[in-house]
Amino acid sequence: MSWVFLAGERVFKLKKPVRYSYLDFTSLEARERYCREEVRLNLRLAPGIYRGVVPLTCSASGAMALGGQDEVVDWVVEMKRLPAGLMLDVCLKEGRAGTGDVLRLAHVLADFYRRAEHPSVDPETPFRHFSHEMAENRAVLLHPDLWENRPRAATLLDRLDRALERIRPRLRERTQAGCVVDGHGDLRPEHICLTEPIIIFDCLEFNRDLRLVDPYDELTFLSMECAHLEAPWFGPALTDHVAALMGDAVPRDLLGPYTALHAALRARLSLAHLLDPVPREPRKWAPQAGKYLDLAEQALSSPF
Repeated sequence: MSWVFLAGERVFKLKKPVRYSYLDFTSLEARERYCREEVRLNLRLAPGIYRGVVPLTCSASGAMALGGQDEVVDWVVEMKRLPAGLMLDVCLKEGRAGTGDVLRLAHVLADFYRRAEHPSVDPETPFRHFSHEMAENRAVLLHPDLWENRPRAATLLDRLDRALERIRPRLRERTQAGCVVDGHGDLRPEHICLTEPIIIFDCLEFNRDLRLVDPYDELTFLSMECAHLEAPWFGPALTDHVAALMGDAVPRDLLGPYTALHAALRARLSLAHLLDPVPREPRKWAPQAGKYLDLAEQALSSPF
């Protein structure tokens, strides 16, 4: 959806003029609007990192520049570059993340969820969202030309459909109780930097509906991605600390289904790379999708 340019201590992000079912960046006006939304929303968890929106201009001679008085041909988000070695995914892979980092991150997230907007949401919205994602999952994971794991995927998706139907009343209950917040929307280890203070960046700016989440849904997504990085201890400890800091009880009956739903989605997104006309690293995606299926199966079998 974007090109990212690393330039010394700065980073520039240019949105591609693309359209998908969940976003439309095809007009210059839309790209400017979403650049500004990206800066506004990321100020919540990444203060001082997003420096602003800069016009990309073109002179009559065809020379392009950032800023200036010539014709604006696009818009760019300017950011401060963060240290790659302190990204949570890197620290987990290298065994450098510890319990102190869990507690520091828990304080940041608990404060964020306490302060977040709690919008009024139709009680059936979470179920409809997951049902839509499940239909998309079937279209890709059962595609006849992508891989040989279709029977396994079909069995898992059937189990997941039953689990989703089973938790439907609980999803409705939590939504009616005001548990849904305007969250980050894409809380992954590679979007968390263990600086002092911790920075969480690259929130999902282009579709508000996808940011409307139960905090424990979002935390479970992060937990699942940590488990994918061979650090299954990190997410549960974080979730428990966040709940304690917010004075909450963890909805443990939902953690398994939430985990499996997110793992199935990530399996789909991995395999979908093979639908590209010229896939990058084509040998990578089927094994990665299989690993996410492993996580989904484990989650459905675990008594959280």
